[in-house]
Formats: sequence, C-alpha cells, structure tokens
Amino acid sequence: MSYLNETTMLALATVIFAAAGLLHFTQKYSSSIRLYMLQSCAISVLLIASAFDRLTPLLVVAITATITVKVLIAPYFFFGLIKRHELKFSVSAYLNTPVTLVAIAALLLLTRSDLFSSLAGLAAVDEKLLRLAFATILISLFLSINRRGALSQVLGILSLENGIVAFALFAGLEESPGFQLGITFNILILVVIATVFASMIFRKFGSLDVSTMKKLKD
Repeated sequence: MSYLNETTMLALATVIFAAAGLLHFTQKYSSSIRLYMLQSCAISVLLIASAFDRLTPLLVVAITATITVKVLIAPYFFFGLIKRHELKFSVSAYLNTPVTLVAIAALLLLTRSDLFSSLAGLAAVDEKLLRLAFATILISLFLSINRRGALSQVLGILSLENGIVAFALFAGLEESPGFQLGITFNILILVVIATVFASMIFRKFGSLDVSTMKKLKD
C-alpha cells in the first residue's frame, strides 16, 4: 500500500463503507448496482496499489480478472436482469428505515468499541481503516439478511466479499494469484446462478421478493 498515502486509503475505505451503507436505503435496483460498481472500483484501486511492487504475469491476470468480474461482468448480468423483466424498484426491507439506520449505527459503534481492540494488532496501516473495513463486512451481512429482494441480497453478499478483501488488504494479508483467481471464478458462478435464480422467481411470482416463496406448497 506504499503507493497510496493514508488520506487516499481513508477516502477509499470510506467509499467502500458508504456504498455498503447506502445499499440499505436505495429503492431502485439500478442505483444499487451502481453503488456496488462504485464500491468495486474503490476495491480495484486498493488491489492494484497493494500488488504494484510485486507484479507477476499470473498476478496481473488475477487482478485483471477480479476487476473485470466485479466492475463489468456482474453489473452487466444484473442490468440485463432489470431490462429483461422491466424491474424499476426494489422490494422493502424487513426493518423500516429508522430502525435500519439505528442498526447500522450500532454496528459501526460496535467495531469502534474495546470489544474489537485486538484488530489493532492486525493492522498493517492505520487501525481505523481496518475497523472501517470490518464495519463494511458487518453491515453488508446485515443487508443480505434485512432485504427482501433477491437481487438486493446478492448485492449484499458481493459487498460482503468486497469488505473482506478490503480487510485483508488493510491487514497486510497477501493472497496467491491462484487463490485470487479461484475466488473470482466463484464470484462469477455466484452471479450467473443468482441471475438465473432471480429470473425464475420473477417468472413464477412476478416479483423478486423472496418472501413470496412462502406461497410454495409441498
């Protein structure tokens, strides 16, 4: 990360966290996808900066594949899903907006408490960057639980993965190019399966609200 100063890393970490937080409140599917793209762009900058001084051909391939899947391929599939089914608005969350906001604030405060003071020992950079990445992980997990929409839940999982990547980078953990390629391949498969699954839900119920699956009978 020596190619990025602390201010730049903090700005990128803030973008990653803010994108995950705003995913809880967006009402349009297209806006949610753009937020994920913005978050993935910030992750891409961190990935490039972290590997710039140890680039190998395989690592270049791994980083290029990761960025391509996150920033281009996944959004392409999701925008295609929206266009195919003429989706405009996302479904509601289980918790209303005020309660959701309180829950996010509580998770952020939790990561800043003494309960996670051990994170300081892991940080390869400023400790607050690691805490911010961990907060992103928690609120992304909360997103996938709190949202009723299948697409929103998938974006929550992908945001969770971005948070884990940011946490690993700020902790100074290095992944082998082969391992990174494997994760990227898994993300691609997840996106494809999720798109097909969401299409099946919409054709069956006319909605991506997963709670409608309660109507299924044995």
